[in-house]
Amino acid sequence: MQIGSRRCILNPVSGDGEHADYVPRLMEARGFEVFETEGEGDAVELGREAGRAEASEVAVCGGDGTVNEVVRGLDDADHLDSVTLSVIPAGTANLLAGNIGIRDIEHGVEIADTGETRTVDVGIADDEPFLVSCIAGLPADASVSTPSDLKERFGTMAFLITGTQEAFRFDGLDLTIEAIGEDGPFTWSGEAACLLVGNARKFVGEGGQGNMEDGLLDVAIVEQMPAGNLVAEAIGQRLLALDTDGVTHVRADEITVDGHGEAITFSRDGELSTHETLSLSVRERALTLRVGAGYEPTPE
Repeated sequence: MQIGSRRCILNPVSGDGEHADYVPRLMEARGFEVFETEGEGDAVELGREAGRAEASEVAVCGGDGTVNEVVRGLDDADHLDSVTLSVIPAGTANLLAGNIGIRDIEHGVEIADTGETRTVDVGIADDEPFLVSCIAGLPADASVSTPSDLKERFGTMAFLITGTQEAFRFDGLDLTIEAIGEDGPFTWSGEAACLLVGNARKFVGEGGQGNMEDGLLDVAIVEQMPAGNLVAEAIGQRLLALDTDGVTHVRADEITVDGHGEAITFSRDGELSTHETLSLSVRERALTLRVGAGYEPTPE
């Protein structure tokens, strides 16, 4: 096998950091050359380098943010549609791994070597790719406010803890959303507590897997409501259910979000950016991804 044709990009400080000692050995034994990030933005550059080297396989060991950075780098190098990507979940939430049937680090290593491949959609937000979701409002504010020590102690519960605190002081977003949906043009205007646009996540019920192969993004608009009600809904895990009052759902392949001149913070797979207007779209079947047996191509 050509040296460099299989690369593993590893973030040694994702999650609890314990994977940094043994994942390189496991991956090298499977023919992967391992490259470690040392600081912010390194994963983007390592993704670019993998693309320029025309790596056939790239495994990413880290959280959703690390995966997003590598995907951005591969896209910058015009190599995203030519590579097979795999995910070794070592972050806090690991939303992408959970959606594609990757249970843990050891399972991720196995799948990176011999797992089944699927060709999936890639979401695009102002020319930047994302695989899981692009969100604005309360969830994005919570991700900014959640300190690393809280995430280390409580894992994904840290986001609920911080989100509950944020709900009492969040002012809402004044938005106009226009989309080309599966049922035709769609427009929504008003004050929203949050906007969630999912590629690998379907925002109904308790979340669940979205269809990554249908050429559509799943959109949930949660209207602003009194903080006490918002927290009660979130704790009851009903916030995004289809029958919840004040939640609008649409599936679309083109979306424009207008903040009426106000800057809005978006969290794109955990990577933050600010926009007054954001355009979102889908590149249908644009990435080859290794998946576990738990991945369901056409979830209900």
